[in-house]
Amino acid sequence: MEYSFPIFSIVRENDLATKIIGAAIEVHRQLGPGLLESTYETCLAYELKELGLKVEQQLALPVVYKNVKLNAGYRIDILVDQKVIIEIKSIEALTDIHTAQLLTYLKLKDLKLGLLINFNEVLLKNGLKRILNGYL
Repeated sequence: MEYSFPIFSIVRENDLATKIIGAAIEVHRQLGPGLLESTYETCLAYELKELGLKVEQQLALPVVYKNVKLNAGYRIDILVDQKVIIEIKSIEALTDIHTAQLLTYLKLKDLKLGLLINFNEVLLKNGLKRILNGYL
């Protein structure tokens, strides 16, 4: 009997997360806080592509309701290598609703790891949050 352990997949996502966080720090270092989310999204996507990662922006995310896929207007800011969702914010502070939003996106897309990044912080590390869907 063969077993599939999710830990191997999580290691891959964590490696991606490390690269993504490094790229986000570079964007924040260059631009600082106070700009529009779309600006940070565009610049972060550029940095990630420069690292050779597959990047999809503003990816439509349908909701499955009673076994029917419905386009309800949800969009993933950035999806990296079909593995990690990035939700970008430029707000005063992250709240529980932002965490819930990203967790819902992870569930709808059936992915394990998401990064919530609030660029409107003096130190970007204060605006970073890893969200896991159903693991650890």
